[in-house]
Amino acid sequence: MPMSTKHLLDPEIVSISEMPPGDITATSVKMIREQREMPLVDASAAGVTRSEVVIPNNDGPDVRALLYVPDGDDTRPGYLHIHGGGYVLGAPEGSDASNVSIASKLGAAVLSVDYRLAPEHSIPAPLDDCYAGLAWLHQNAGDLNIDRDRIGVGGESAGGGLAAAVAIAARDRGKYALCHQHLTYPMLDNLTGTDEQPGDPLVGEFVWTRGSNQFGWASYLGGAPAEAPQVPARVKDFAGLPATWMLTASLDLFRDEDIDYACKLMAAGVRTELAVYEGACHGFQFVPNTNLLRRYVRDHLEGLAKGLRVPVPT
Repeated sequence: MPMSTKHLLDPEIVSISEMPPGDITATSVKMIREQREMPLVDASAAGVTRSEVVIPNNDGPDVRALLYVPDGDDTRPGYLHIHGGGYVLGAPEGSDASNVSIASKLGAAVLSVDYRLAPEHSIPAPLDDCYAGLAWLHQNAGDLNIDRDRIGVGGESAGGGLAAAVAIAARDRGKYALCHQHLTYPMLDNLTGTDEQPGDPLVGEFVWTRGSNQFGWASYLGGAPAEAPQVPARVKDFAGLPATWMLTASLDLFRDEDIDYACKLMAAGVRTELAVYEGACHGFQFVPNTNLLRRYVRDHLEGLAKGLRVPVPT
């Protein structure tokens, strides 16, 4: 039996270790989807207009998304946000507070897509929906006062994996440019945690486990080959990808795949910033009122501000 890594957690987030253990399964996915509530914050109080938009999708059904536009008529950057959830869970509403903050503090127009989830919709559906969001931002840049040269993409966990996939697809297709990718512990490699690539036994005990990872990837791939861009770790050429900000955690199952991906970006001449938070695990930022959370919010906004070429908020 693997040893517990509870003693390695930052003391402020040790409550994470008290979550019921277990892997995500088809049964638990259904239960979580039915039970999870996602309240919205008061966007107008932050000087932001939130609206629901429907994005035409040439590769499938239209895509629902939440759009956040800050007050004012100044030219602004655009940011395509992709929510996390292991490719099987989540919705834009779960990132509402963060996206309101980005729009308010960075003056960016934020589009958060409600992409189709696995296992009901395996590849290429999730990436098609996210890429449609990028196309929509470019096509509507004039109406939204968006500078097309300052459009970035980002997300957390599976959302970070899809953001990396969008960046690869955008580079390869050559139609819609990206200036930045913003990746919080991205889910990049389907082999992580398998017998073929078991990794460090000291990672992956909390929140997102090896079993959950195998279920998420199997659901997302649906039996299709694990190839780029859908599996970013399989990409052969990293040249020409956008400047990157990446954060991972010392106890996160994705730690080593994230570090490896960042190193390959740097080796290809891509401007890359990588942070590894000691004592943190997957989902650490959902524990409220911690120094880790405050550090993450600061670093996240600073990295995104630099990537979108706007003043760093104070």
